Order: sequence, then C-alpha cells, then structure tokens
Amino acid sequence: MKKILALALFALLSCGISYAQSGLPRVYNEEINPVEQIEKALATSAKEGKFVIAQLGGNWCPWCLKFADFITKDGEIKKMVEENFVYIHVNYNPRKKLEGVQKEQTQKMLRRLGNPVRFGFPVFVVLDAKGKVLHTQDSNYLEEGESYNKKKVMSFFKNWSPNAVKGAKL
Repeated sequence: MKKILALALFALLSCGISYAQSGLPRVYNEEINPVEQIEKALATSAKEGKFVIAQLGGNWCPWCLKFADFITKDGEIKKMVEENFVYIHVNYNPRKKLEGVQKEQTQKMLRRLGNPVRFGFPVFVVLDAKGKVLHTQDSNYLEEGESYNKKKVMSFFKNWSPNAVKGAKL
C-alpha cells in the first residue's frame, strides 16, 4: 500500500513539475458552465459567419496547453483561426469525479459535442453556426515530436473553414 501511495505521489509531483517547467498559460476556465460556453460561441459564430472549434481538454493536459500555445504564437495559424472560427477551450477532466449540477452539465456538453472523449485529449470539435457537429479531430494526427506540425494544423483549419465546407466561390 505504501508503494502505491508513493508511486501516486511521485506521478502527481512529476506532472506538477512538468507543468511548472513548461510555463504554458492555463487556458481552460474550470468554473464556467460548458454548455453555456458553447451556446455563447455559437451565437457569436452565427453573427460573424464563422464556425466554432471547441478544444476539449483541460489545464491538467500538457498537449492541450501546447496546442493552445502553438496556435497563438504562429502568425499564419493565428490569422487563420481568427478569420474563420470562434475558438473555445472547453474544460473536461475525465479523472475528476463530478456530482450534481456539474455532472449534468458535463454529460450534456459531451452529448452536445458527440462524445468526443474517445479520441483522447485534446480533441477538437468543429461546429457550424447552427451547432451541428461537422467534424471531430483527434490531435494525434496533428502532432510531431514534442509539438505540433504546422502543415498538418493549417490543413485541418483550412479544410474545416466555412468557405471550404460550403464551397468557396471564385
């Protein structure tokens, strides 16, 4: 029993040290209602003619924070996202036991996004302005080494932009 507790403590401290060393900003708001967050993003996207990308994950997930950092530091990617999407970070922690209202909100959010957690984290869900799930993207296909591949990330955003999905008019 002591070995198990020691291993669990070591793993927890390792994650904390890894996070502290990365210095990446925490982008997930763990206090907001995820369903309301999605609905507000949809309202904005309808007004602006954009799609919504919900990045599901959490501040506990190093790859989630890496992706958020990756897309904001590259000017070309950042421009692509700003011009085509309302981008939100939807908090979800599969290891956290939820009860009551939080549990109901989380279950509703997962149903709303098509239960994307089967793909791991982060997972990206593209919704049109009416809220229809158009695509769920497993982040593994965008990764390269210890980061993300710019060409693959740009391809994902281009292929799921409103113009691409609706058919660009030349």
